[in-house]
Formats: sequence, C-alpha cells, structure tokens
Amino acid sequence: MNNRCEEFDKPKEECGVFGIYHTDGSAAAPDVAWGLCALQHRGQEACGIAVCDPCGPKGNISWHKDTGLVSEVFHTDILEKLKGSAGVGHVRYSTTGASTAENAQPLVLSYLKGTLALAHNGNLINAQKLAQKLQEEGAVFQTTTDSEVIACYIARERTHSSCVEDAILQTARRLKGGYALVIMSPRKLIGVRDPLGLKPLCLGKRGNSYILASESCALTAVGADFIRDIQPGEIITISKDGVRSDRRLVQEKHAHCIFEYIYFARPDSILDGINIYDARIRAGKALAASYPVDADLVTGVPDSGITAAMGYAQASGLPFAFAFYKNSYVGRTFIKPTQKERESAVHLKLSVLENVVRDKRLVLIDDSIVRGTTIASLIGMLKNAGAREVHVRISSPPFLFPCYYGTDVPSNDQLIASSRTAAQICTEIGADSLGYLKLEDLKQMTREFPLCKACFDSQYPV
Repeated sequence: MNNRCEEFDKPKEECGVFGIYHTDGSAAAPDVAWGLCALQHRGQEACGIAVCDPCGPKGNISWHKDTGLVSEVFHTDILEKLKGSAGVGHVRYSTTGASTAENAQPLVLSYLKGTLALAHNGNLINAQKLAQKLQEEGAVFQTTTDSEVIACYIARERTHSSCVEDAILQTARRLKGGYALVIMSPRKLIGVRDPLGLKPLCLGKRGNSYILASESCALTAVGADFIRDIQPGEIITISKDGVRSDRRLVQEKHAHCIFEYIYFARPDSILDGINIYDARIRAGKALAASYPVDADLVTGVPDSGITAAMGYAQASGLPFAFAFYKNSYVGRTFIKPTQKERESAVHLKLSVLENVVRDKRLVLIDDSIVRGTTIASLIGMLKNAGAREVHVRISSPPFLFPCYYGTDVPSNDQLIASSRTAAQICTEIGADSLGYLKLEDLKQMTREFPLCKACFDSQYPV
C-alpha cells in the first residue's frame, strides 16, 4: 500500500470524472465544481478542473488542481478565474501513482495539435508496458500515473490522425483494464468507456448543455436530466454540432464492477439501469434469507451498510435502528494510515448510541471486511456500550483476491478472508456469528447483470 490516508478498513475507488459543454457560452467551472462535489465519495485525496472556450483561439485553456476536498481547493475567486464554456473535472483516490499534487487531474498537455485535458477513472493492467514503449521513443513523464500514459498516446496518435476522435480510438485499442475517460480538446468534449464496462460513465443534458459524469447523482447536482449510460466501448463526442457516437470498440462481453453496486456508487445513483438503493436493499434481503438469527434489532455501519441493513430488517421482520452517530466533520485527510491511528479514527468518526444498543441482541450489517480491523473495533464499541450479542452480516462475499482494474483492494496477505475461514474471522473480530452474502446471491442484487466478481472468485475478465 502507498503511504497515504485511509478511511477505516474499506476498499477504495480511484476517482470520479465530470465534464460539461455549454453551447450558450456559460461558464463551465462552477458546474464542474458542483458535479465534483456530488462525486466526492469517489475520491478525497485531490481534485482539479480544466476549462476552455471552444469558440475561442485554440490553446486557450486554464486549470487549477491540488490535494484536498473540492470545497477546500475551489473557492469563488479561483472558479472566477477559470474562463471557458467547456470543462472537465476530477476527484482522485490514488491506486496508481502516489498521492501528490503533481498526480492530481485533469492532466493538461500542450502538443503539436493544440491542447488536451484528460480525466481518468480506472486502472490499466498494461500501463507499464505502454509507458516503457513511449520512454524508448523519447517520452518524459511528469507524473507516476497511468493516466499520463493514455494522454501521451492520444497526443502521439493525433499528430497523424485526421481528428482527435481517431487518435482516441487508436489509443483505446491499446488499453487493457478498466477506464472511463472524459477528454477536452480545443473544440470538443469526449467520453470513453472501456469495452467491458468495468467503470461507469453516463450522459446528461440541461437545456442546450451536455454533461458526462461517473454517476447520475452528479447530473442531479447540476440540474441536468439523465439521458443514458455510455455503452461499454463507446466513444461519444460533444461539440457545437451536438452529440456523436462511435461504437467501433463495442463488444458483446461485459463485466461491470460489482463493487459499484455494493459500495462505491451513491445510493441515489442509477448505473446501467440498476437503481443502487434497490440493489442494496435486495442484498440485505438475501442476507436475511441465508443467515436468519434471533435478535432484537438490525443496524448498519454508516454509511455503506445502512441500505442493506434496511433490506435485512424488511425481510426478517426485525426493527431497524441507528446504533451509531457519524461525525461528518472529520476530514479524511486527518485519518492516518498506521494501524493504531486507523483504529483511533474509528472512534473519532463513529460513536455508539448507548440507549439504542444496551441489553440488545444486534444484527450489524456492513458492505465488506477487508483487513477486519474496523469491524472488530465497531463490535468492541457496541459491546462496551452494553450490547448483549453482535451478529455480523456482510453484503458482499469474502474478499479473496486483489483487483487490477482500479479498485484499491490490498494484496492477498492483507485480506483477512484469504487466510482464514468465516468461523476464524468471526472469532477474531469478536462477533457472535458471521455471514457473508453468497456468491450466487449477487444475481439477486443486480438482476442477472454481467459482472466482474474477480475479487471474490478470481475470474478476471481481462
């Protein structure tokens, strides 16, 4: 693991992307900032915005990026300096490349054909090979991210392509892994989604303006209507002439990341036709069917376990209650990566409502167990507050294998389930019983949707 900030014991998503093209000349930067705020859950380490005037001289581009939350990095005076009616934005959690200011996105390049700003969500499994080829040809990299590799290939391909879309197509044919890209050229805003659909990307519209975003909740934040999800393998171009679609990379095989539905996406988002809130309710109901228990109430770990806990309560007939108060004013940058500090952070972020849990038998729902440290701390807090029993139910199967497509799941030696049985984990975390969502029950959650479940079953789609 990189020496970076952690929030408890959870897998991490690399980032969220957002882009907007105003055909009426309106300022793009404020809308991009609002969109990024709605996507803040996807990355809290760094953020950035780049804008340009598609009707102005080529090469007019301005940007600002830094480490920190959107509200910390972008003040009114900074947004007012970002002049342009097209813009791209990014919130970052690093999986490839260190958590430093120079690795913040969007990446902005000036090259022979003009300028390019790129925001990237995902991870390439062949990035090192692609980077080595570019370096052998004389390329010098300014960051340690695979996103710069993509941008450099686009710039190189553009020098002998008739348009930027062709350069992006030729570059995308080289890429292996999961990615969603939002790219701004001097005259166009372009979205690209990997052919498997591992990473989400959708299209929205507000008046005569078009928006690209990682999740539909970001469209809502800027008052836009959801049009559709970008098809896996699709390249979509937005310009003054409207919207065009290139489906030459589209294929039949899809593998959407299961953890978007379990954990990453906001409950008010809809990804590829699946309502995230409803999916998590179904996961909780499946847990109740597989692992019933005599208990007094059901509760969830804020925020990620709450919806599944409601589903468990509905199916079991047990009452649902909030057992924790979450302190929303503790910035994630405060939380440190050492084990001792991580455990302290749990107590700082969450406190137990003692009158709710005292003398109660609890069913505690969470979305995952990675190392097991956080859930053990929470169980200890509940029992110290007077809970008689704590029965843990997890709305995902056990993490057994690492992810290579942009979800920061640790290596096997850090995954508690890779070396212990469920019974051993139950004893280690101090629970009275433990049940994971069954692998076959994932289809109840996502309605037979084609999924990447490699972190659970090692069936990697690439």
